[in-house]
Amino acid sequence: MLLTLPCICDIYEHMLKKIDKHMRAEQFRKRMLQAMQSTGLNQSALARAIGTDRSTLSQILTDAGTRLPGAHIVGQCASVLGVSADWLLGLSDRPETATQLLSASLSLSQAPRALVDEQIFAWHREAAGYKIRHVPAGLPDMLKTDAVLEWEYGPHLGKTIQQAVNASRDRLDWMRGARSDYEIAMPLFEIKSFAIGKGYYEGLGAATRRAQIEQIISLTRQLYPRLRVSLFDARKLYSAPVTIFGPLLAVIYTGGHYMSFRDIERIEIFTNDFDTLVREATVTARDLPDHLEELAELIR
Repeated sequence: MLLTLPCICDIYEHMLKKIDKHMRAEQFRKRMLQAMQSTGLNQSALARAIGTDRSTLSQILTDAGTRLPGAHIVGQCASVLGVSADWLLGLSDRPETATQLLSASLSLSQAPRALVDEQIFAWHREAAGYKIRHVPAGLPDMLKTDAVLEWEYGPHLGKTIQQAVNASRDRLDWMRGARSDYEIAMPLFEIKSFAIGKGYYEGLGAATRRAQIEQIISLTRQLYPRLRVSLFDARKLYSAPVTIFGPLLAVIYTGGHYMSFRDIERIEIFTNDFDTLVREATVTARDLPDHLEELAELIR
């Protein structure tokens, strides 16, 4: 009897499924033995820990067939061995549990009032060669004059104010010499409030504000396009203070801590959010110096 083409296809598909089940079962056994070796558990100890008898576990580990144990047994083994059930079943290449993965991808570290800690600089060095995107909490520290840094951080840092000044200079020098491009997005009202000395900047002298505006004009012209600063309308868009170090890391500044993310999905989300700020900016990086010159006329 001749087999028709559909019959041949059905047989082939059945064979592929059988091979796939066999491979998955074999991989499950290999990963179980690998995890047991890593944790130092033998069959007897693992059997007691998951509440089954040793013969049942031995059959699971030695059976050359395509059958996999039930979900309850798989879950118990994964829990005791400290790995994910998805990894045991070949559904993931990462043996870590969801909690372990989250812990590795999200971390908190203390943040000083001024950016004088080595952690920030370490992140910059790690991302050398990648574009660094930044939404500052106020004016970008690395663009501030010494006088503005002293006014802003002096009351909080006391004798360590020189550290804040030095850290700011280090960031600027690093940006000049590094292979990274820096893109900064700021709320439109922030720079205007600074220029007219209102809100947070009330009490800051006119001469200091004027010198600061002139320094930002000079730096953004001198370093463009390696340094690009744009202004967005905070009535339409919002962003928390965040720095995105290429595809490696995204860091949110909460005030007392840095919340850092290393998983690709979240970094892509933060990157897309930042790119929206730039794409819809009211004042583009190219137009910023002219805009600042207009604001300088408001300084009294």
